[in-house]
Amino acid sequence: MDLLTLALFLVGLVALIGGAELLVRGASALAAAWGISPLVIGLTVVAFGTSAPELAVSVLSAWNGQPGIAMGNVVGSNIANVLLILGLSALAAPLLVARQVVRLEVPIMIGTSLLLVLLALDGRVGRIDGFLLFGGCLAYTVWTVRRSRREEHQNDVPAPASGNPWLQGGLILAGLVCLGVGSHWLVNGAVAIARIFGVSDLVIGLTVVAVGTSLPELATSVLASLRGQRDIAVGNVVGSNIFNILCVLGLSAAVVPGGVPVALSALTFDLPVMVAVALACLPIFFTGHLIARWEGGLFFLYYLAYVGYLVLNAVQHQSLPLLRESLVFFFLPLTAVTLAISLWRHRR
Repeated sequence: MDLLTLALFLVGLVALIGGAELLVRGASALAAAWGISPLVIGLTVVAFGTSAPELAVSVLSAWNGQPGIAMGNVVGSNIANVLLILGLSALAAPLLVARQVVRLEVPIMIGTSLLLVLLALDGRVGRIDGFLLFGGCLAYTVWTVRRSRREEHQNDVPAPASGNPWLQGGLILAGLVCLGVGSHWLVNGAVAIARIFGVSDLVIGLTVVAVGTSLPELATSVLASLRGQRDIAVGNVVGSNIFNILCVLGLSAAVVPGGVPVALSALTFDLPVMVAVALACLPIFFTGHLIARWEGGLFFLYYLAYVGYLVLNAVQHQSLPLLRESLVFFFLPLTAVTLAISLWRHRR
């Protein structure tokens, strides 16, 4: 592999993570100054800020004619957010899930995932579809912030100090600049790597780019979990998944005249996996409103199996049928039985 290509990819990744960190710090300070609750900060400001790398990479990829990276980045990031990030966060410390997340945000995440599948059935997320998704993002953000402000006002929570708005604005601006530069380098490096190994843009987007752009979510959620800020840890993941579909993919489809094409492999495998992962949150979140360590470990193992399947499928390895049969006939039924027992015990 060309060292310059690898260096371009790594430098772009570092710039993305650094830019997201600056953006989150500045935006979180502004949101806190406006009297928004920690859960809503996690669902909106932190989630949107840590999804900024996905936004930058996907929009640039779609504009530059690599729609596979744009679609793969969104779908792969949503799968990684739940299985990898929630899994590792719960392994670090069991996560308490707010009732609001179970009652409102998780159904919204599931609904947006199903909406994406419906829009992609014709093999393309068109430009009108993109504007529809982005309009949904604006409506969700306004509704969430207004609901939080109303609840804070009803509880008579005093408004915190506003801090230095110039410093907060400077952090946001610096973060946006780093995101723009980093996304350009990361996309160019990822495309070059895909061409070297003969791997499709979709697989690169589902794995390397998806995990790379999800590193801010991973760092934010794990650190929030260890520091006891469980609302931000869970809200960051759920909010990021909503934002990825509505805003990231919506803008990516809107900026390209023909929209974003959806590969048959994504329609028949990756999108159903994304919906199944979103649906898996409901029974786990319902059972005591807690993500236990063993459930986090189960999520993490499933993510390793998913990435392993993508890699083996890309190279058509002979052990691919064995992995597929193990997932379908052993691990999935075992997980379903375990979750059913946990739900039954919770109801009793």
